[in-house]
Amino acid sequence: MEETLTYISKNQNRYINELKEFLSIPSISNDPKNQADMRDCANFLRDQLKDIGFQQTKIFPTNGHPIVFGEWLGAPGKPTLLFYGHYDVQPVEPLELWTSKPFEPTIHQGEIYARGSVDDKGQVWMNLKVIEAYLKTQGSLPINIKVLIEGEEEVGSTNLENFIYSHQEMLKSDAALISDTPMFKHGLPSIGYGLRGLAYFQLDITGSYHDLHSGSFGGAVINPNFALAQIILSLKDEKGRILIPGFYDDVVPLTTKEKIEMSKLPFNEKTFCKDFGVPKLFGEQGYKTLERIWARPTLEVNGMSGGFIGEGSKTVIPACAMAKISMRLVPNQDPKHVAQLFENYLQNITPPSVTLKMKYLNGGKPWITPIDHPTIQAASRAFKKGYGTTPVFIREGGSIPVVAILAEILDIPTALMGIGLPDSNTHAPNEKLNLTNFKNGTISIAHFFDEFSSSVSN
Repeated sequence: MEETLTYISKNQNRYINELKEFLSIPSISNDPKNQADMRDCANFLRDQLKDIGFQQTKIFPTNGHPIVFGEWLGAPGKPTLLFYGHYDVQPVEPLELWTSKPFEPTIHQGEIYARGSVDDKGQVWMNLKVIEAYLKTQGSLPINIKVLIEGEEEVGSTNLENFIYSHQEMLKSDAALISDTPMFKHGLPSIGYGLRGLAYFQLDITGSYHDLHSGSFGGAVINPNFALAQIILSLKDEKGRILIPGFYDDVVPLTTKEKIEMSKLPFNEKTFCKDFGVPKLFGEQGYKTLERIWARPTLEVNGMSGGFIGEGSKTVIPACAMAKISMRLVPNQDPKHVAQLFENYLQNITPPSVTLKMKYLNGGKPWITPIDHPTIQAASRAFKKGYGTTPVFIREGGSIPVVAILAEILDIPTALMGIGLPDSNTHAPNEKLNLTNFKNGTISIAHFFDEFSSSVSN
């Protein structure tokens, strides 16, 4: 083990230079113009797995972007770990807010700036380099490992569930590892044990065949912008509580133990407001901020459009209006059931003078696992060895759909060992990865392989 840790420390500069090459590929999954880049990125990863020493590597085509798979099964009698990550990244706009080009990785004050640096290429790379270190220094791993890296996480993992379902034997494992989450704060390693789910919708409101003159038709027909505004106002009350009938019926409340653990975390509301330029916090009454972010469902308007928004004036009643609505869900809410409740409610509150079309765009189930599970405890011990600090257990307000899919189809637990930070600018301009975290993360993952080997029965 010491030889492996020494190898990791000595090769940090090489790791970062190789990561720069990975980050330079503009693997933006939502843009058809980047399809060739997506294939190049998948090929790059496949080649890396071969060079590291995986016994089998393969690229699986899907109806969207390819999935990269690799396995090393040279540890008979030891448990098998499935590592999941993604190589696709978010769009880079607005470009003018970047201080360096998003696909020309730049190091500044101990952080590497590039799109995908923290979400999720840097964290994928961290895990692959640990596998390399073991194989180069010991010729083997203390566990069996399978690697599944997809190219559609940022667009809802559209093809992943069917792939996992149809490749259950190939992916059969004892547990999964994902590094795609943030730490609670700088220097405080954090293990995620719960994720919110997601249900995402588009609402289209139509009033007439085309835009109408507001002088000739105002007072005779409804304005779709007003109709949409009335609908949105009917979704929440003034205290932040969602008004969809039955929406909260399946919500599992926090346990007393969880509330106590959350109260111990170093969180300050005034600092939180200052860090993000928020004058005052707002949310569902009766719950603390972390409880609302991690363990309560939400409904947000992500975007709206309708009518004339150009320079000057144009007196029209728009023919249509549109809104994007997302809901973060918590255990045991089911996205499809919530979608049906939402649709039923919309039918009741939509004015009869417009036509409503609701489209369910994507979703994912929430997930939670017991903190005392052997895999989670192995991750805790590994983080403590890697950082020299006892880690905290946190939930995450965001969604990683694959975690619930792995639990449902493969019946395995997942350890979330992410090294992102609250100020990593994930999905925003100037995305960055802290290089000290990258080094400590590689050391922690190396310890996790060792801890997992001895604490989990295959």
